Amino acid sequence: MEKEVHEQYEQYEYARRRLRQKKILYFHFVLFLLGSLFLFIANRFFGFGTTTDQNWCIWAITIWFFIFILHFIKVYITDRFMNKKWEREQIDRLVALQQKRISQLESRVNEDTESKI
Repeated sequence: MEKEVHEQYEQYEYARRRLRQKKILYFHFVLFLLGSLFLFIANRFFGFGTTTDQNWCIWAITIWFFIFILHFIKVYITDRFMNKKWEREQIDRLVALQQKRISQLESRVNEDTESKI
């Protein structure tokens, strides 16, 4: 019974955390759109950065878009597969591997002590 409650709580927390990640991503997207629009308008209509030949606002928007893509990948690809369940499985696998190595070393030590006696 207690295990079921704990499992339900973990599922709830996972859903809440994913929802928060998506909400922040959507906010980042809206901020990206508004910020890009502001940079473009500042460059074209108010003359910011007109002393240079390069189009600086396009570079700024491109870099910001790249950062947004990295954020998108983290939320929808990386965190989707590498969640708590994945972490638990990896920890269990590594612990089992360590226990196997320890038992092999113990058997070698036992064989060495028996051969010396």
